Amino acid sequence: MRAKDLLGQNGEALAADFLTEQGMRIIDRNWRCADGEIDIVALDGDTLVVAEVKTRRSLDYGHPFEAVGAAKLARLHRLVSSWCRAHEFRAPRKRVDVVSVLDSGVGHPVLEHLRGVG
Repeated sequence: MRAKDLLGQNGEALAADFLTEQGMRIIDRNWRCADGEIDIVALDGDTLVVAEVKTRRSLDYGHPFEAVGAAKLARLHRLVSSWCRAHEFRAPRKRVDVVSVLDSGVGHPVLEHLRGVG
């Protein structure tokens, strides 16, 4: 497996643990359809949360949050609806979050969580 892919997988696992510690319940991971992929699907109370995870080793190419632009957010909002249709799932509220993971390989990774992006 390529180092970049392994870094991403590790970041997603850290993010899932982090969200669980925040009281969310993970109900799906790495869900794919023709329109794209959702990293994490979780429930935060009665709110369905789609979390995009961005993992980096450093800030050399900008903060991980910067990698989630308007086009990516629009796709994530479409994917929320696609996931709900595919799973015949209804939620009173839906939200898109972004989790940033900075993991230099030295010390503990730093996670940041933006709720309700876009």
